[in-house]
This record gives sequence, C-alpha cells and structure tokens, in this order.
Amino acid sequence: MDLTALTLHELTDKLRKKEVSSVELTNAFLKRISQVEDKVNAYVTISPDEALKAAKDADARLADGVNLTPLTGVPVSVKDIFCTKGVRTTCSSKILENFIPPFDATAVKKLKDAGAVILGKNNMDEFAMGSSTENSAFFPTKNPWALDRVPGGSSGGSAASVAAGECAASIGTDTGGSIRQPASCCGVVGMKPTYGRVSRYGMIAFASSLDQAGPITKDVLDAALMLTAIAGRDPLDATSIDSPVPDYAAGLKGGIKGLRAGIPKEYFIEGMDFEVSSAVSKAIETLKKLGAEIVPVTLPNTEYAVSVYYLVATAEASSNLARFDGVKYGLRQDGGNLIEMYKNTRDAGFGPEVKRRIMLGTYSLSAGYYDAYYKKASQVRTLIGRDFDAAFKKCDVIVTPTAPTAAFKIGEKTQDPLTMYLSDIFTISCNLAGIPGASIPCGFTKDMLPIGLQILGKRLDETTVLKTAFAYEEAAGWSKKRAQL
Repeated sequence: MDLTALTLHELTDKLRKKEVSSVELTNAFLKRISQVEDKVNAYVTISPDEALKAAKDADARLADGVNLTPLTGVPVSVKDIFCTKGVRTTCSSKILENFIPPFDATAVKKLKDAGAVILGKNNMDEFAMGSSTENSAFFPTKNPWALDRVPGGSSGGSAASVAAGECAASIGTDTGGSIRQPASCCGVVGMKPTYGRVSRYGMIAFASSLDQAGPITKDVLDAALMLTAIAGRDPLDATSIDSPVPDYAAGLKGGIKGLRAGIPKEYFIEGMDFEVSSAVSKAIETLKKLGAEIVPVTLPNTEYAVSVYYLVATAEASSNLARFDGVKYGLRQDGGNLIEMYKNTRDAGFGPEVKRRIMLGTYSLSAGYYDAYYKKASQVRTLIGRDFDAAFKKCDVIVTPTAPTAAFKIGEKTQDPLTMYLSDIFTISCNLAGIPGASIPCGFTKDMLPIGLQILGKRLDETTVLKTAFAYEEAAGWSKKRAQL
C-alpha cells in the first residue's frame, strides 16, 4: 500500500490501530520526496533529522496513549513563510537565504504541540508576492498534474507537496488567494479562515491586514482537522480573535438541505475559461440536488477589488519590508555609508516582483498621493465588505469559481504582471472583507488539469463553509483523484 497517497485522517487511523509507526510513515514520505522532488521542486528545505526525531517522540506518545490528537505522528509540511526554530526560513528570498529563526511561529508551535511531524519548508513566491511560484528566488515549483504548468501561488510549494504525496497535509498563507488559487491549480483542498482566526505571530508579513494562515489538504475532513489544530486566540498577535474554536470535523456531517447558496453574477464573467464555467455550473447543480437553495446575489463593487487590493497590499508591503535593511538579520551588502548599504542590500536581496510592489506601495503612500490612492482604496475596501454583509442576509454561503482558468504554462504570464494579477480576481475580495473561503476540486479540463470551486462564508462561520464543501465532496468524489508522477 502507498501510504503517501492516503489522507491525514486515514493515516491517523492506521497509527492508532498500530498498523504503522510514525517513524515508518515519516520514512515513507522522505522516500517519496527523494523520488519526485527533482520533478516538482516543492521544498526549499527538507529536514529529515528533525522529522525523524519528532516521529520518535510521536511514537512514544502513541504508545502511552496520552495527549493524542488527530495530527499526532502524521508528516506535514510548512510554507517557508513561517518561522521554524533552528530550521532555515527564507520566504524564498535571497535576503533571507541563510536566516535561521530562534523561535517557532505560533501556527508551527501548534502543529508541533499536536504531535505533527514537520518534513520541511515549502517553496513559494518571494515574500508571498505572486500567483505562480515563479517568483521564488531559488526555482519555480511545478504542478504535479502537468510538469509544464504552474502550481499556482504564492503557496504553490505547499499545494504541490500535498498533490504529489510529499506530505499528508500542509499549511500556507493567503493574502489575496494564495491558499485557494494553488489548491485549485493542484486539485487539493485549501482553506482561508476568517482574518484573525489563526495567529500571524512568526509568519513573515506581506500585507498585515490581509494575511491569514490556513490548511492545504487532500480532502475536506483533513482541512477541518488541521484548522482545529492551528486556530485560536494568541496573545502574541493583537489581531487574533478571542473566540472559541469549534471542532470543525464534528460539524461536517448532516447534509446541506435548506442551505442557501448565493451565486454572484459578478463572478461569472466574459473571458472566463469555458471548461471552468462549465465545471462550476455542474457543481452548483450538484449542490441543488443535495437540497441547497440556489439564490442569486450581487456584489456590485467586485470590479474594483483588484485595484483596491494592489493599493492596500503594496502599501502594507512597502511598510513591512522596510525591516529588511541589512542591519539586524539576513543579507548584508557593504556600502560607503549607511544609505548605500541599505540600497545595496535591498537591491541584491529582493527580486523584481518584490521591488515592483514596494515601489508601487511607497508611491501610493507618498505625500500628495496618499488621499488619492491608499485612502480611497481603503474606503472602497469598506464598500466591498458591505457588499458581502448585504449578500449574506440572503444566503448562508457564496459559491463561485476559484480561478478564471486552470493552471497556466510556466513562463506564460511572467512578462505581463497585470495578466498575472488577474489570476486572483475571484479570491481577492474574500481577503479584503476578512471572511473565510475554501477551494475544493470540482472537475478537470480535457487536458486533465484540476478546476476549483470556491465557497465563501460569513465571518467566523468556517463550519458552514466546510460543511458545504464536505457535502459536495462526498457527492462528487473529485478529491479521491491523485496526480500520477
């Protein structure tokens, strides 16, 4: 039996029944990584020694039967944006190429406390800026379904590692779709929780009012188990929400009869790939057959979402990335004076997309332009949030495509940033409004490329999002398909 093809909950079951040990599981995944990693490039850093030590500790926990969780002994991966104590954390940037943090991000600490085994750190777009993982300073990650295609981004390494069987599950981050869009491209499940549901402490910041961590998994039950493990109030993150964390897995069953699913006309646009619109339409029909009531809704300010996002996100990036100056940690390039040292360090350390966004953000925050750009964008962001509030008075969830196309070819959009930015056109509004959203597989193109269905929910109502996703997944069965490498 290929253990690496199994879901997290299936592996938990095997561990509890003593059919396999955590050390055996970890070795199976490390072997799988050695077999396929040269094709996929999902990892920046693999940490076998740390993983095997954690696996031995998990086996001791399993033997004692004390303090067990659904994650105990299960091998997972972590996007290289999360600080990991004693393990290199690069954010896929030259400026942090040799940075080894002295502490764990809260989400990582929670995984470790739950007994999960961390195999390594996943490749990503540099500082989470991108939709294809081609902006990594080290190498592009490839889509396990078609190696000439992108895996999406910025959490492309995390999504590819799950799809390729190089881990049982992963955690990524989502600033404008960076969990959901790669999940769609790689045929896996990705969940962006409500803003503040998961601590951002130790998660290297891109845009602080938008960034949120969440799980990328093989099915919806796994996403629920992972989210339960990492969610919760953290005194180290002032923006984390002090609200009880439900047992998300326990809330999956019961069906969706009577649930109101809103369909926004603004998300079914001209230029969207026909195979995507067709698959999503069939998925909506499936929800209807399961007893959901299909309700038309409108989100009138959607057309401004991309513009608003690229003002707010770049402004916050300009501020956040000012800390990478060669003084305290990371890369340092010498210069004749302090300003020259700053310039040389940042010029050598940042890639072109990061420089582009820092410049955009700095411009929009500059004297004379702040009111016209950043302030105006913040006001329209409020209107986008109100659109969702109004829509959710008529429905319980909103159902849309995750992305306008399936995975595109590597190199296809690198010369046209605007076309690349439009890859996130359906996912950005969710971050601007701070609501939860998930992407689940809903079919394939004729070239066997996965297509994603996005389900958006009310603030702090991840339970209904996951329940809807679970009902659809059970009926449609797409999540059982695996990429063949």
